[in-house]
Amino acid sequence: MHRPLAAWHAWLKERRLRRNCRRELQALGVQPPLDVADLCTRLGARRGRPLRLVPYPLPVPGPYGAWVATRSADYILYQQKTSKAHQDHIILHEIGHILAGHRGDSVSDAPHEDHEPGGPAEPAPDTIEHVLRRTSYDEAPEREAELIATIILEWASVLDQSAAPHAGQADLRRVHRALGDRRGWL
Repeated sequence: MHRPLAAWHAWLKERRLRRNCRRELQALGVQPPLDVADLCTRLGARRGRPLRLVPYPLPVPGPYGAWVATRSADYILYQQKTSKAHQDHIILHEIGHILAGHRGDSVSDAPHEDHEPGGPAEPAPDTIEHVLRRTSYDEAPEREAELIATIILEWASVLDQSAAPHAGQADLRRVHRALGDRRGWL
């Protein structure tokens, strides 16, 4: 059975994304269970600029999240009026944009109301360099960011179900390693 060329390219791209996600999570030292806030802290530290999470009352219907890059920090604004699981997915979607190297609208292109600050933890408008916000899944960068979020959540789900031995169980950890029971983002 031969796959059409477009399907083959899509499969290769997803495989490459999965491999790159695993490498990123390994490099960040992220271990199960997945803590999205910790992932953001580690990613910000590695990038040399803090990654701040800002719960925000985004209008519904509308985008659930936005990545706002300033000169000195990145901000992920996410819908505060939804479940914790949905908030984590929104944040991971925006992290997907960061990991994929996507760029958003420049400040002059971005609608002003999307990035006006409403609290002390939010970016000042004069420091914003670009804004990336989801409007639909019709564009390739949105589909790619969503796939990255899904990949991270899939891995976290599998790893959370097969928790590694606790730190105090050194003998058990050695047995798991000897038998090839690999944990983490392998």
